[in-house]
Amino acid sequence: MTVTHHVPVPIQDVSPSPRRRLPAVLAVTVTVALVVSRFGAADPTTWLLETVWVMAGLPLAILSRHGFPLSGLLCGLLAAHALVLIVGGHYTYAEVPAGDWVRDWLGWNRNPYDRLGHLMQGFVPAVLVRELLVRTSPLRGSRWLAPLTICATLAFSAVFEMLEWLAAVTGGDAADAFLGTQGDVWDTQWDMFCALIGATCALLLLSRVHDRAMARLGRGIPAASS
Repeated sequence: MTVTHHVPVPIQDVSPSPRRRLPAVLAVTVTVALVVSRFGAADPTTWLLETVWVMAGLPLAILSRHGFPLSGLLCGLLAAHALVLIVGGHYTYAEVPAGDWVRDWLGWNRNPYDRLGHLMQGFVPAVLVRELLVRTSPLRGSRWLAPLTICATLAFSAVFEMLEWLAAVTGGDAADAFLGTQGDVWDTQWDMFCALIGATCALLLLSRVHDRAMARLGRGIPAASS
């Protein structure tokens, strides 16, 4: 008589890891914030103009999650940028309470929240552009990666400034809340400068972290050596 010993087979945990759940959690968070921000918005038109980037970008990121999933770092930054836009759209950039607190605390004469928005407009798109270039072009490891990333980010910022100009031409005084210049004749130049600072800081602070985040996608991108 043969005795068969059954070796217990370990049950594999098929539940998604926290890292894999992160994009879904961020997408839900941004969606809820976007919907809530519409209620009681200071100016519905400004809310729409400021948040249209979120409305366009969020579905695009969701639809591309299988064919071209984004790194966890980039997903987190995009969500943070979306929340900055949503808050600015709800209050208008010149009236965000947190900006008023900073203005009063530092003794400034304008609400600086729009400067934060343009810093983010450089910081986050720089990581997005860098990821696209690293994963889809021969520029990975090239000395041209950083300068081309900054150039592309500033080009995006310039397009946004031209859209603001178009809004000013077509909307007149009604576009003041969207422009958020607060009487500063150099507002466009400040916006571009803030975007430049944001893009530069992103590359200086996050390049190695970004490389490791992309490597975790399993797309054959080696992590940066420390």
